[in-house]
Amino acid sequence: MPSTRREFLALTAAARLAAAKGMQYHIGITSNTRGGWENDVFLSFREAREVGYRWVESFIQYFWRDYLLRGAPGADDLQKKVEALGLRFVTISNSGPMEMHFEDPAKHEKIIEEHLRLVRFIKLLGCDHLKINTGARHPEGTSAEDLKQIASVLNAIGRRTSAEGLKFAFHAHMWSQLENRREIDFVLSHTNPRDVWFVLDTGQITMAGMDPVALARTLGSRVIEYHLKDVKPENRGGAKHRVAHHEPMTHPLFFPLGEGGVDFPALMGYLNDTSWRGWLTVELDSSPFQPPKESARISRDYLEKKLHLDLTV
Repeated sequence: MPSTRREFLALTAAARLAAAKGMQYHIGITSNTRGGWENDVFLSFREAREVGYRWVESFIQYFWRDYLLRGAPGADDLQKKVEALGLRFVTISNSGPMEMHFEDPAKHEKIIEEHLRLVRFIKLLGCDHLKINTGARHPEGTSAEDLKQIASVLNAIGRRTSAEGLKFAFHAHMWSQLENRREIDFVLSHTNPRDVWFVLDTGQITMAGMDPVALARTLGSRVIEYHLKDVKPENRGGAKHRVAHHEPMTHPLFFPLGEGGVDFPALMGYLNDTSWRGWLTVELDSSPFQPPKESARISRDYLEKKLHLDLTV
């Protein structure tokens, strides 16, 4: 949050300037928060809407059998249920039921086929982009050959997704095959920027040792969506030590907005100044100290009162 009145006035002025330019952010929230939302996706949707969110982002694991496998009828049923709650989808990500070994060339045909099926499904739901994670990180890390294979298949998915009229973006995530700056830079430099975009997760990027504001400035319009999560203040600007693993319900690394470890005013100042347009999606990986609905409310208050963002657009 702004630490001085000068910072507060600068942030408010930037927001007003952005509004004058017709700037628009869509504010969403993810649905799989551990601590109460992870096993009931429609409960998460209802409670997110009760708090004030209008857009939700989810994972295909929740809809695989009941909706995706039915194709267009499934998408129609799902959209009616979500719209009845007063919500719309940001996107639906890949997840466990799908093939996630992007580094394995023997799996590429299956990966492309499954992800294109997901692209066509979320297109029916009105989504404009697919966001994906890569699979679990190998103990020895991600090799140069792994990166080459990952970039190759992401290029193929991105090209096919563009042909379907949607955008395609990958998400760097701690403990996945794409985690750190070297890996991000390699994939972005070996994929077509017209077909492969990036989802910048402020919490994951920080805990991987990077400054999310600096990375945002470097990547610019290559970022299609921001996942907003906070970290402890001592990790501000990038954690000094990598955490090998964590227990989200006992020793969380990620928190509702306002903890102080991510400089969200600086990030919003950059986005306003550059007239960036896109998705800002709150992500609460876990909520061990209060119900997820309360964590969602804490983040909503921060967005509205500190960052002066409108959740209704």
